[in-house]
Amino acid sequence: MTSPRITPIRAADLAEVTRIHAASFDDAWNAPMLRRILAMVGAGGLVARDGGGDDDAVIGFALSRIAGGECEILSLAVDPAHRRRGIGKSLLAAALRDAAAARAKAVFLEVAEDNEAARRLYAAHGFAAVGRRPDYYRLKDGSHAAALTMRCDLVAAEDAP
Repeated sequence: MTSPRITPIRAADLAEVTRIHAASFDDAWNAPMLRRILAMVGAGGLVARDGGGDDDAVIGFALSRIAGGECEILSLAVDPAHRRRGIGKSLLAAALRDAAAARAKAVFLEVAEDNEAARRLYAAHGFAAVGRRPDYYRLKDGSHAAALTMRCDLVAAEDAP
């Protein structure tokens, strides 16, 4: 597979982003919620497209917000049918480049404590755990799961793969 094409998110992409979010997280965000998130000051998003055209399928996304010299990655996910192909890595690298271009000094995110694949991806890009939030995520069965708060200093991120 060739590398995905990473482009800024468009309103026309929200249905696919919503679908991928629902396939990836128990506490899924719906399209109105995604619209509200993207309307926040400093918010933006990227999508990975399966091909070279603007209308090619969205196969992953990264949503972030920049404020006060910091960036928060709000959500990052890849369509389950396209995982383990480097798409998440490409999206994360692009999000970090965008944060650096916006002069953010650090990037933060939360990740489910038991999501080993995501934790490995973030660690490979210079993220380290700096805190833990018990009962952060609500699961479909009504229970909750802890999240790790992770931080990456963008100077260190420049040397990451």
